[in-house]
Amino acid sequence: MVFYGFAGFWLHLPLQFAIWLHSFYTVLSLQAASDPSHISSASLLASPPKSGTFEPFEIPPSVIPNFSFPVGSLPPMYPASPLNYDPVLTGRCPANFSAISSIVELTASDCNHQFAAILGNVICCPQFSSLLHIFQGFHSINSDKLILQNAVADDCFQDIVSILAGKGASMSIPTICPTKASNLTGGSCPVKDITSFEKTVNTSKLLEACSTIDQLKECCRPICQPAVMEAVVKISGMQSFMNDNKIVETSDHVDVLNDCKGVVYAYISRKLTHDKANNAFRILSACKVNKACPLSLKQPSEVIAACKNVAAPSPSCCSSLNTYIAGIQRQMLITNKQAIMCAITLGSMLRKGGVMTNIYELCDVDLKDFSLQGVVSIVTFDSPYISAITHDAI
Repeated sequence: MVFYGFAGFWLHLPLQFAIWLHSFYTVLSLQAASDPSHISSASLLASPPKSGTFEPFEIPPSVIPNFSFPVGSLPPMYPASPLNYDPVLTGRCPANFSAISSIVELTASDCNHQFAAILGNVICCPQFSSLLHIFQGFHSINSDKLILQNAVADDCFQDIVSILAGKGASMSIPTICPTKASNLTGGSCPVKDITSFEKTVNTSKLLEACSTIDQLKECCRPICQPAVMEAVVKISGMQSFMNDNKIVETSDHVDVLNDCKGVVYAYISRKLTHDKANNAFRILSACKVNKACPLSLKQPSEVIAACKNVAAPSPSCCSSLNTYIAGIQRQMLITNKQAIMCAITLGSMLRKGGVMTNIYELCDVDLKDFSLQGVVSIVTFDSPYISAITHDAI
């Protein structure tokens, strides 16, 4: 009997607690109803206003939620960026930049102030160059010109850099990237207007080849690039300097060809949508940058001295090689194809110095040590930069 009485006590205890809790909330609700200073958040949100006039009211600090941030700096996966600001423009560039706002925003992101220098060769500079091509074509949309006059080009270039900086991009873009204000002027190219251009160039062939580019095929079996070069040669007047379908280049010829290529890109920008033109320019840029090693490879004298007569794994040789590679890694991020070119170039330098053994194999050095995978520890970036690198690392 004692056992059953004890068990009954515990069985009734939850029921008693539930009755007490219901009574407690009933008392609280009655107190709130009788207290005029108490206003429930539910009634404040749900009840419509009784008149069209709202009296000012004060919100006590106690009801404001406190969402405190963790102590210390934000994690590196989400780098802090400066607040956007309205840039001071020259006022001498007659352009409606809002019309190309999507490309401006993309460029500001790709040239973020924290990563512009290290991502310049792969991401920032190609996108900045594309923006200028698009701006050049857009700026002349209401005229027959495909170029800007020198003074206007300087002012517009300065405004573009200022606008990008106001959106979080680096102010050092003109130093990081080779593209200058003069690229907007057409330079020494003899054709700078729509009428002459369309009389000289097969524009339908040019636009058909470059309106839709296959990112995987263009660098290996190009379609747009030959069409661009054909147009460049025609407007430059360099047909007489061609030999076996190749131009016999001098320094003067190179300048004219580069200037005329800017005019061709301006025409493409004028005829295609901004997104299509930008995609085309980025792919063409990726094909170009992947043809050479962009790193500055100093003479590997210490590596040659440590590895010249090595036939088996050597700590001193491998240490010297790893130190050399670690130094060039920090110059910039490069694509996988660029890494191949860098590895070949360094290997050639070592062989010329008398290192006949494959020290890459002996020291367990592979492609990732030259490429962007090998420098992940140097800088941490968020997903937009990773996707942009993937886009260009073809």
